[in-house]
Amino acid sequence: MPIAPSMRQPGDEGVEAASLTASNALLGSGSRPGKRPRPSGGAPQQQQQEQQPPQGGTSMLLRSAQKRLMAAEAAARTNSGVGSSQQLDRTDSCGGSADAGLTTAAAAAVAAVDAAEAGAQQPPEAQQSWQQAQAQQSQRHAAAAGAAAAPAAAASRPQQPPPKRRRISRAGVPAPLPSYELRTFDRPSPPFRDDDENGHYRFEIGENLAPRFKIMRKLGEGTFGQVMECWDRKRRDYVAVKVIRNIQKYRDAAMIELEALHTLAANDPAQAQHCVRLLEWFDYRGHVCMVFERLGASLYDFLRRNAYRPFPLAMAQSFARQLLQSVAFMHELQLVHTDLKPENILVLNNEISKDPPPSAKVGKRLPASSAIRVIDFGSATFNSDYHSTIVSTRHYRAPEVILGLGWSFPCDIWSVGCILVELLSGDALFQTHENLEHLAMMEAVLGPIPPQLAASAVEGVRDLFRRNRLNWPDGAESKKSLKAVQRLKKVKDYLRQHCEDAVRPHLDCIADLIRQMLDYRASERITAAEALRHPFFALQL
Repeated sequence: MPIAPSMRQPGDEGVEAASLTASNALLGSGSRPGKRPRPSGGAPQQQQQEQQPPQGGTSMLLRSAQKRLMAAEAAARTNSGVGSSQQLDRTDSCGGSADAGLTTAAAAAVAAVDAAEAGAQQPPEAQQSWQQAQAQQSQRHAAAAGAAAAPAAAASRPQQPPPKRRRISRAGVPAPLPSYELRTFDRPSPPFRDDDENGHYRFEIGENLAPRFKIMRKLGEGTFGQVMECWDRKRRDYVAVKVIRNIQKYRDAAMIELEALHTLAANDPAQAQHCVRLLEWFDYRGHVCMVFERLGASLYDFLRRNAYRPFPLAMAQSFARQLLQSVAFMHELQLVHTDLKPENILVLNNEISKDPPPSAKVGKRLPASSAIRVIDFGSATFNSDYHSTIVSTRHYRAPEVILGLGWSFPCDIWSVGCILVELLSGDALFQTHENLEHLAMMEAVLGPIPPQLAASAVEGVRDLFRRNRLNWPDGAESKKSLKAVQRLKKVKDYLRQHCEDAVRPHLDCIADLIRQMLDYRASERITAAEALRHPFFALQL
């Protein structure tokens, strides 16, 4: 979750000041400023003292991080009943799963894991029914993703097998920077301070984060920690440092994120798959610190600065192609991102185009280059690992997640479909904060939810249906909610209403791709590899 802030504030014509919007998105919390604020994904603040992690306990964390999180989530689900629609609504971002009921359960679960590691019998965890339910579709998506980058060759000549992708095991994550690497610069360390009541690192602008890194500014704060822009005295360059809260469950989550980041880097040494690059990491005064390359603004930042006017079609096509290439690469590695959204797609730098395309309206500010990086792997999950109940920021959440049917690779494709609509229209497609309204919006755009899916929904969500049909409009909470749903149209009509004139000749092609990405049935949803072969990406724009 690096940050690469855009440096421009609303009303400021410069591009050299940090963007809090991008950095907050990287941290999985905060709402969008301006036209359409989004529900916060941050977890409630922890009010009670939590156990401090052992210093230098990296090897132990690598072995037990996943077990701790699995046990904590299983205990929380058992004790708090996550099947209810109220529980499903408590988290609108993957960065903030239902922490309000997690503290006590997590503490008990972590204690059980510790006892098991000491030789005691660990209590059985809940069976993961999603593994069986998603096995067939996972194989299909993984197989298709494996062919994403394989070029078509003449049948008369032999094919070279593609390089084998590999997951970096937790034990294979490189060690943190040794302390002497941080102390080799003749700069004082800041005075030792206690962390704040929520485990966040206390600091002052201008002091050092270890002698090597000088803190230039704070760029954001969220569920997992803080992001700072720092001057790296060794690299002689600015970097983004994410400082994780000094609380054990967040340290454990950070180790899982490091596994995903190192797996991506090991399989993409040339950084050709558009994923952000982790430079290094270290453990400082109980805080896991991740050092990332500094990038530019997010795609959401550009939409906001341009008053939510859409990107030119050629630029949106380029963004979508790179995003799908990145997703196909992740899926080939059996990794599901789970939190794709415009805030988590950054351009490489903050250069602004001096010659905007003819289709751009007067005053629209566009990036000079359409090259992007996908960021924020804090919630990325390997398909064989434990899957939490709720993932994805609300606006980009797939129906199978809302209905409690289990999720896998297709949930990323749903998010990409929502993102493509937003790039072409300027507005998020599903602007909502609760399940019934969200499902009603889906039906307004995509037609009725298949009865088979409604019948399979988990208890609590099933109450939103009557005889396997959505209880709408009878179940609407307000007239405002009714109007929000009534404003939506079918995909093609929605794009015709909101997109630029240059898009209209290609509406049939674009709408076809989006409909395949937004198929209710996860097993039938187009894969990233298949989407890259869609005629939309053959258009010469």
